[in-house]
Amino acid sequence: MEWIKEQVGHSPEILLFLSLAVGFWIGQFQIGKFQLGGVAGSLLVAVLLSLVGVPVDNGVKSILFALFIYAVGFESGPQFFKSLGPQSLREIFLALFMAVIGLATVLVMAKLFGLDKGMAAGLAAGGMTQSAIIGTAGDAISRLGLAADEAQRLQANVAIGYAVTYIFGSLGAIIVCVNILPRFMGKGIADDAIKAEAERLKGAIAFGPGQEPAMPEIVGRIYKVGAAAGKTVAAIEASAGANTITVERLKRKDHPVDVTPDTVLREGDIVLIVGRRPGVVALSDTIGAELQSAPGMDLVMLTEDVVLRNAAYANRTLGEIKASTSPLLRHGIFVIGIKREGDSVALADATAIQAGDVVTVYGTDQDIKRVVTEAGVPLPISIKTDWIFHGAGLVVGLLIGLIVIRISGIPLTLGAGGGALLSGLLFGWLRSRHQTMGNMPLPASQLLKDLGLAGFVAAVGLQSGLQAIETIAQSGLSLFLIGVVVTLVPLLLTMLFGRYVLRYDNAAVFAGALSGSRSANPAFGEVLGKAGNSIPTVPFAITYALANVFLTLLGPLIVAFA
Repeated sequence: MEWIKEQVGHSPEILLFLSLAVGFWIGQFQIGKFQLGGVAGSLLVAVLLSLVGVPVDNGVKSILFALFIYAVGFESGPQFFKSLGPQSLREIFLALFMAVIGLATVLVMAKLFGLDKGMAAGLAAGGMTQSAIIGTAGDAISRLGLAADEAQRLQANVAIGYAVTYIFGSLGAIIVCVNILPRFMGKGIADDAIKAEAERLKGAIAFGPGQEPAMPEIVGRIYKVGAAAGKTVAAIEASAGANTITVERLKRKDHPVDVTPDTVLREGDIVLIVGRRPGVVALSDTIGAELQSAPGMDLVMLTEDVVLRNAAYANRTLGEIKASTSPLLRHGIFVIGIKREGDSVALADATAIQAGDVVTVYGTDQDIKRVVTEAGVPLPISIKTDWIFHGAGLVVGLLIGLIVIRISGIPLTLGAGGGALLSGLLFGWLRSRHQTMGNMPLPASQLLKDLGLAGFVAAVGLQSGLQAIETIAQSGLSLFLIGVVVTLVPLLLTMLFGRYVLRYDNAAVFAGALSGSRSANPAFGEVLGKAGNSIPTVPFAITYALANVFLTLLGPLIVAFA
């Protein structure tokens, strides 16, 4: 063991990444409907590896968690600010209830088992995974007017209680939020996340990477002109009505012909028609026979996101824009989506367009360039992360975390995690308003979340695991089991309160809110992984911010009443 410790001591990050590798491997196994998950698996492996006795720097833990929580906030910023208001009352009551029940549970357990003020505060800090309680409780103990050695003993007990209970505090929250809550509600987190996202997108389908519809909205077909002989291109295009179509290419006797609105089709011509599926499919009876392919009729089409900047089109409906725009400008262009601050907007003639909306258009390269020049600026597609923007965002978040407000002598602070979350929300909202800056590709965001959270909990396990194991070996399992009660009782009672009093009906939303009300970051990471989208993030962000205040206040209250 000493040889291993000496070798690994030169590169302690080996233990961190070994915890991730083995932890995610263990976490993928499923027993019935229970699955540990990569985060919890990394935590347990890290606790075992802590026996090697190689320390991990606190700075590593702080950086990893800041990256995770900032990425979470950035992804959900637009939706978070829209959700603030009367509709957030459920999250406020849920976080408050969790804090009150947590306080009551700790005080009852301290009374039953004769725990002193320091040990009781430590149980609250670890069992409810709110490290700030260590600071507020320690400060409160120092103000009791006790002898120096007694105050020091109580403050040491805060740390001991925290070390023994923190591991299960993290693991228990994962079990409740990811495994017990869905079974209790009879609903799956993933299914409800999809349902909630569909409601938020107003019926639009959100496709993940590599996904596409089996029946695309815009299609291309090649026809050999028969019944349409003698008709102009303009007449053919007008015949589709609202289902816009465009004659993109025309070949006559194996020679290409320039397409204009006045071009008259002849029998035997080969035409490539692109447009909305109902309009194109309906042409088979009015144009002629459909061909599977024809030489020289290949055409490359593009999809482009355009940020609307031209004031001439702002605050006008799609119907008005179609009616007033020249046929030459709109020819060959298909609007297939509109997003406003990250949310899809219905594609209907009555829909009003606003400056800053992101309009997704489909067409040939020259057609799209024409529209981009007229309407606004293209939204750049890049695999690179804008670290000028996000580096500034993290700096702002960490600076916010340094702010301490004292209320009746009790220090309140968001800490680095809360500051990074708030900054991520703000910078995510700014990105939605100014889409040409702040790029962060989805794979980059996912890497920050996965590595940040799993690395954070692994660092916690490597730091605290050995101390927790040694304390349990000295004092028996009683302290650990009391911590289990402090972890589970508030979670389970808050789950019942949220379901039957606050009427949470969506498992994904409820799991996010519940994990946030306990500031249970590992649990939230697992919930987010199960959901497969960002639906749990908004309720989590609200309850997490409140929990950082409510749970921090428990330190002096426990010292006063235990």
